[in-house]
Amino acid sequence: MCDIDHLAEMKPTGKGFNRRQFGAMGMAAGLAACAPIEGGNAAAAGGLSEKNVSFPAPGGTMDAFFVHPGSGKHPAIIIWPDIAGLRDAFKVMARRLAGSGYAVLVVNPYYRDQPAPQFADFDDWRAQGGMEKVGPWRAKNDAKGVQDTARAVVAWLDTQGAVDTAKGIGNQGYCMGGPYTVWTAAAVPTRVKAAASFHGGGLVGDAADAPINLLKNTQASYLIAIAKNDDARAPTEKDALRAAAQQAGRKAEVEVYPADHGWCVLDSPVYDQVQADRAWGRMLAVYSEAL
Repeated sequence: MCDIDHLAEMKPTGKGFNRRQFGAMGMAAGLAACAPIEGGNAAAAGGLSEKNVSFPAPGGTMDAFFVHPGSGKHPAIIIWPDIAGLRDAFKVMARRLAGSGYAVLVVNPYYRDQPAPQFADFDDWRAQGGMEKVGPWRAKNDAKGVQDTARAVVAWLDTQGAVDTAKGIGNQGYCMGGPYTVWTAAAVPTRVKAAASFHGGGLVGDAADAPINLLKNTQASYLIAIAKNDDARAPTEKDALRAAAQQAGRKAEVEVYPADHGWCVLDSPVYDQVQADRAWGRMLAVYSEAL
């Protein structure tokens, strides 16, 4: 579906935010700029609580960003960032989601090698030769590696006072993080009840641990949002995913969006606010029903 290596060729459009703009926005402005279009904001009454956290995970120490409403217990959400890792763009997105009533953990996918942020924003990823730099780090995030990490992440979340353990956990991933959402759902099926993949790569394959072949091992509902240029590269994969979900008995919304790979991430060179908001709304609908 997505040839991840084509990311290096993405042409800037001027639509994405950069690190200086995030700094100028600040937390309150960031929330306003990314205010949910769905109505109802849990942050309005008591504000948000946020902190950088760390905890043991296979192969190292996980560093992550945790944000949640200032009071009460809430369903937990795990965010798997794209290839440029945990950075300000994903913190802003996490605050937006927390404002809708979730306890949100943005993980560092490269924690085995370097603490976050490895890159300030997507432009910095490009400037530093990010594709080559992250290659050895990304290689450790195969199905087993991600599932081992996911178990540690879920275990940590379930010890947090802000997390409602009576409700399922959701998880969402972008670009390379797309398949991580299925692997996470398969790693802890009794806890992970929703998965959302945005312009995710590597969802379809012949290997036994390919995400498409693990849907049957999960108890999650799915949103699979596909970029138009990814679909053009692999036009049969959307139907394969729908068929696999149906065979597995999993509810799945699989849709091709009229936007390019990377459209959902705030600092992406091809960020598309209209289509990103539409995908965000569909994600919230899945979470509302499944968690």
